[in-house]
Amino acid sequence: MEILIILVVIAALAFDFINGFHDTANSIATSVSTKALRPRQAILLAAIMNFVGAMTFTGVAKSISKDIVDPFTLENGSVVILAALISAIFWNLLTWYYGIPSSSSHAIIGSIAGAALASAGFGALNYSGFLKIIQALILSPILAFAVGYIVYSIFKVVFKNANLAKTNRNFRYMQIATAALQSYSHGTNDAQKAMGIITMALISNGYLGANAEVPFWVQFACATAMGLGTSVGGWKIIKTVGGKIMKIRPINGVAADLTGAAVIFGATWLHVPVSTTHVISSGILGVGASHRLKGVKWDTAQRMLITWVITLPISAGIAAICYFILNLFF
Repeated sequence: MEILIILVVIAALAFDFINGFHDTANSIATSVSTKALRPRQAILLAAIMNFVGAMTFTGVAKSISKDIVDPFTLENGSVVILAALISAIFWNLLTWYYGIPSSSSHAIIGSIAGAALASAGFGALNYSGFLKIIQALILSPILAFAVGYIVYSIFKVVFKNANLAKTNRNFRYMQIATAALQSYSHGTNDAQKAMGIITMALISNGYLGANAEVPFWVQFACATAMGLGTSVGGWKIIKTVGGKIMKIRPINGVAADLTGAAVIFGATWLHVPVSTTHVISSGILGVGASHRLKGVKWDTAQRMLITWVITLPISAGIAAICYFILNLFF
């Protein structure tokens, strides 16, 4: 059993590391595409702020550890969690390879549900908590699109008579701060998913009580893994988020960054996991629609939407297969 716990911890940290470079694009793509920051500077800033954000909150981790499934109902809890992590890692690497900004959140939540269903059937799911998480995943990108549209509409009114060159220069400086803010918000939500998974494994195996807090070593290890992963960068996804949705100027980037940070912070405050990929991409779409509807590359948005929709069921199916294979050995 100890070997399984160790494997779960290693896999969870690997997931956080991969999540870091998979989702780096979310927080720095706009600042890189407008040349507010050089790529190396942007990645270093994102890595530091992701780490700081991950060390600040644990509410989302508690939701992950208890709201999807009840750890005490899982007969082979460690196998279920390990299968879920393998599935989520596989999907993240596959979508990263093809440069598709898919959701790490959808992947891990779908994987946990799929592995739990394979282990104990439909009774394993905590339906009230699970539905709350699904609602947050669905509503957050819609909210981000609306907020992005509104924020940029306000910017257009406020700065309609401003000198374009001077405005762009000032907003380019402002983007450094908004990129840092968005990276921080990313860390407050995304890194907690692996914290919650490790905590779930420790609870299901009796190492922690039912209402235990996330151990500090778990929080620190996950924050470090996320920060290191972010430092590697994810250039393929940066190209998609930073340029293939719309042509981003500094004022667009600031509006999109503020939108993403606001929605993600709101979710973290409510203790619900959201997809930073969905939120930030939808924020850019909202800004683009407000700026010039025809300027948005809707074919890229359509491809992203399809990936968002299929991630949950595909990752659940992969996790179920992984569970049955692992169950032969453990």
